[in-house]
Amino acid sequence: MTSPTRVLVLNSGSSSVKYQLLDMRDSSRLAVGLVERIGEQTSRLKHTCAATGATREHTGPIADHDAALKAVAEELARDGLGLDSPQLAAIGHRVVHGGLFFTEPTVIDDEVLTEIERLIPVAPLHNPANLTGIRTAQALRPDLPQVAVFDTAFHTTMPESAARYAIDPKIADRHRIRRYGFHGTSHAYVSRETARLLGKEPSEVNVIVLHLGNGASASAVEKGRCVDTSMGLTPLEGLVMGTRSGDLDPAVIFHLERVGGMSTDEIDTLLNKRSGLFGLCGDNDMREIRRRVDEGDEEARLAFDIYIHRLKKYIGAYYAVLGRVDAVAFTAGVGENAAPVREAAIAGLETLGLAVDSGLNAVRSGEPRLISPGSARVAVAVVPTDEELEIATQTYALVGR
Repeated sequence: MTSPTRVLVLNSGSSSVKYQLLDMRDSSRLAVGLVERIGEQTSRLKHTCAATGATREHTGPIADHDAALKAVAEELARDGLGLDSPQLAAIGHRVVHGGLFFTEPTVIDDEVLTEIERLIPVAPLHNPANLTGIRTAQALRPDLPQVAVFDTAFHTTMPESAARYAIDPKIADRHRIRRYGFHGTSHAYVSRETARLLGKEPSEVNVIVLHLGNGASASAVEKGRCVDTSMGLTPLEGLVMGTRSGDLDPAVIFHLERVGGMSTDEIDTLLNKRSGLFGLCGDNDMREIRRRVDEGDEEARLAFDIYIHRLKKYIGAYYAVLGRVDAVAFTAGVGENAAPVREAAIAGLETLGLAVDSGLNAVRSGEPRLISPGSARVAVAVVPTDEELEIATQTYALVGR
């Protein structure tokens, strides 16, 4: 009997589950799907079988993640890809926060679950949902290896000078306060793919990766290793995001509490859910913001300008950290699709060797590509991220060992 070669990847969010089933012999996708609006009356499951190309959609209430994953298992079974298949080698789970305890993919046991749970205070929006997905999957296939792949793991190579905050080390260590960074699977994949695009090994290039989605982060990757990243103890620090503020004077929190009379929970909600682009202009969809900008909406224009200003600051900062930059790579929903964002972020940085070719930048493609002119000293690239493939690859490699 041949060894099992399939990996199911689960990405359990606060109200959604993304999933992909991959065959690791050729990294092909056998099935792809999404369950969204979990816990609402308007829940939706969209499932696509790659072999037939057929897509099925179901709408209606899905009470919780347990019900969602059972529905996913039913859809896979309808295509002959059920969780009981002997070809299934493992289930790989995206886990947002692994602290310093987890620096690589890890087979999940009770100790691992306990540590992920202990990290909930620094990832309250993500780790609980990740845990629910793991426990439900374990109940469905208790005999199967379950592997956690951590968003923070890629950033554990940061030197202490980048990871430490300038506060009393004893207090910081007692409460595990430091900069951890997130989107690590994306930054790892994109930095490696950017090197391949340049025809080089990851160990030969320095790359600034800009992961721009509703959540957004930047990283400085030196010879394949992360040396700095914009998110910190939580995913709130750094770039302006869809609903998160990014960098903020910490005293703003004290001011809102003392002068504004806001509670800790109210401030938390403000900064994580009612700030960023949404807080500035009422929209967190970059397509809608650009439409409004083109129509002369000044509120949307200011939001866009603040977003770009912060992005430029991080490009410049990470250029200084790396000393030599071979490429700047844009990825994720906004980074891959919003040509005006890429153009505006690079504009004015010509003295750093950065430039964008407007014609190349306007091309829409799902393939990795350069958008800088051939004469540019530093390559500017668009590299579609593939976090699911990265998770599957790491999971399969670990199970194989």
